[in-house]
Amino acid sequence: MDDQTRIELEAAAFRRLRQHLMEDRTDVQNIDLMNMAGFCRNCLARWYQEAANDRGIEMDKDAAREIYYGMPMSEWKAKHQSEADADKQKAFEKAFAENVTAKRD
Repeated sequence: MDDQTRIELEAAAFRRLRQHLMEDRTDVQNIDLMNMAGFCRNCLARWYQEAANDRGIEMDKDAAREIYYGMPMSEWKAKHQSEADADKQKAFEKAFAENVTAKRD
């Protein structure tokens, strides 16, 4: 497979993941994604922002999130985000602490 085809397939897969999380599974909360997979919609938006910035395209966090979510984050939260219960918060804090420790090693 040539590089251009690989890039196009990777881009298509990313767009499908974005659609899945943005349209098909709005019920899946970011904290659940973080606890289960170690990344969430905000991570994807940040990676998008970093890729843009690496290429000399100025983009801040809010702009990247709006591109990724398809709307301002405040609107997404109002429509789709629920409050995380104590168990989810505790799992997130544990996973975050383990992730930070692993990166230091």
